[in-house]
Amino acid sequence: MTLPAKAFQRWLQGIAPDVSTADVCRVSGIKRTTLAQQLVRGKVSVSTVVSISRAYSINPVSALAGFESYSVLAGPPQPPTRCELVSQISTADLLRAALARPAMDPLGRQGAAPPPLSPVPHASSVKNWVDAIDDGEVRHRVSAATGIAPQNYSAQLTANRLSPELAVATSVAAGVGPAGGLVATGLITEEEAGWAPGARQDALDSMSDGDLTALVGDRMQALGKVLRRQEQDQAQTEKIWENLG
Repeated sequence: MTLPAKAFQRWLQGIAPDVSTADVCRVSGIKRTTLAQQLVRGKVSVSTVVSISRAYSINPVSALAGFESYSVLAGPPQPPTRCELVSQISTADLLRAALARPAMDPLGRQGAAPPPLSPVPHASSVKNWVDAIDDGEVRHRVSAATGIAPQNYSAQLTANRLSPELAVATSVAAGVGPAGGLVATGLITEEEAGWAPGARQDALDSMSDGDLTALVGDRMQALGKVLRRQEQDQAQTEKIWENLG
């Protein structure tokens, strides 16, 4: 979702009065032509606000909360649930953690501790996050609240992406912290969302061996489906080229 250019300009004037657009672009790393085009169209991207906020040492979540369409982000940050935290741990990290557990070694030998967790987002962050908070009706509630067709919503999840508007709407529909989806999409960082340092690692450490192993199994099965689909698509593409050649 984009933000009204007039609202953006009022916000920008408030945080950087008397600063030229060229200077704003320079410090934020935004191309002047990009911002100019957005202003001409009357629609400024959410990522533009995030980049400028960071450049001026403003929390992006607080900045977005000042816009009407993202007012739900206002107020103290709401801690993520354990399921949300675990959903933001990559499959490779989960597998390494499972293999490091003493239960995985019948001789009871302790292996080396796994390396620090990979940063968010990972290859299936968005879909895993939605699956983690979905009570079976979240997709329908998001569709009703935003007007997006269920198949279009599912298509975004399959591509491991969600627009900022849908990410926030999904959080609200699930009753979790409104900034969680923005973390899963990579728009903002864990720190910017108010997540406690080391929260993902703590959530992982709190999982029982059985729960961790079951989760790894589910993730590997999902990954297997994706890889098989990619292999089938590749094989079909090669067949088409062979027929054309």
